[in-house]
Parts: sequence; C-alpha cells; structure tokens
Amino acid sequence: MIRVLLVDDQPLLRSGFRALLDLEDDIEVVAEAADGKEGLALAKEHLPDVALIDIQMPVVDGIEATRRIAADPALAGVHVVILTNYGLDEYVFNALRAGAAGFLVKDVVPEDFLHAVRVAARGDALLAPSITRKLIDRFITQPLHIGAGAGLKELTNREREAVALVAQGLSNDQIADCMVISSLTAKTHVNRAMAKLHARDRAQLVVIAYESGLVAPRTS
Repeated sequence: MIRVLLVDDQPLLRSGFRALLDLEDDIEVVAEAADGKEGLALAKEHLPDVALIDIQMPVVDGIEATRRIAADPALAGVHVVILTNYGLDEYVFNALRAGAAGFLVKDVVPEDFLHAVRVAARGDALLAPSITRKLIDRFITQPLHIGAGAGLKELTNREREAVALVAQGLSNDQIADCMVISSLTAKTHVNRAMAKLHARDRAQLVVIAYESGLVAPRTS
C-alpha cells in the first residue's frame, strides 16, 4: 500500500486529489495539511511514502518544507512531489535543488497523476527527458554551486560514468546499454553514487552532476 500525504492550502484541490487517490486499491491518503508547517508535523507522524506538496503556501512554503524533509534522516523514505500551477519555473527549480523527487502541474490528467504517485513511491525521479533538458538549459546560465562536487572524488570511474548518463536523462536500462553491463549493475552504480553524494533520488543526482561540473551542458 502506497501511503500519501497531501499538503495544499486549497481545500477544494486537496479533496479532488484525495477523491482520485481513494479510488485506487494500492494507494492510501494518510493525512492532509493546509500549510508546510502542518505538513512537516504530519510527515513525521505518519511517515508517508509520497508527500504531494504545494509549492506556494502560508506559514512554511513548499520549498522550505521540502528542504526540511530532505534534511531529516528520519524522513529519508518520504519522496516529495511538488505541486505547481506553472510548470518548470524558478520555484520548481529551487524545490528540485532542495530535494524534491519531481513535480506535477496541477492540471495533470488523472492517469498521469496516479502514475506519478506510483513512480515516486518506488523512489524514481519524475523527470522525463524533456524536463531534464529544461533543467540542463537552466544550468547553462547558472554558476557552479560552491562545494557541489565535494563528494565526486568518492565515486569510482564507473559510478561517475553512470551519474553522467543519469544527467542526460537515461533510464537504468539505457545506461546498461551504454556501459555494456546488466540493468542490475547499472542500478547498483547509480544507487551507490546517490549514497556517496547524499542524493535522495535521481532528480537530485541530475542537479549535482551539473552543479559540480561533472557534466557540462551543451550551449548549442
């Protein structure tokens, strides 16, 4: 059973999402919150698999709530999916940097919404290749984040290669093909790199890869 926490300051939207999730046999909404502060408390209480968090809320906004969840070892199993009205904007970019596994636009169709919840619960990032390309474009104009590459020296050559391929938006199967290894070995390289770089998921791994300079975005 996938346990979900809903955090949004609009009751109508929360009730709509809940009604949709409640129809699924493998998903359970364990709690709802109207702001980030309440959401954090409920996350600690219920330890959901997925926290769907609105990006703009009173008291504590979605970015700060994401940052606090990512920083709390007790909440390591909570995968944050940011809810936004606007797509990949500065707020979403900052939320991904803070540790969000991905994001959803609020007018997403029901099938994609449910798929996203299940993907996030597995620990995979909600970053389609098109979204990864937009992130890359964003990094072209961003200075490198100081200290972002501090953990790279801990990676083996194969792990660095796997991270670089993740940053290009490749799946584990595609990484396996490129590196001529099994999918299981590719997944192992990615997971070990995530652990060494303290990345919660593949989304944060992409951010680290570009901020550290491990991968340089193409400007053409």
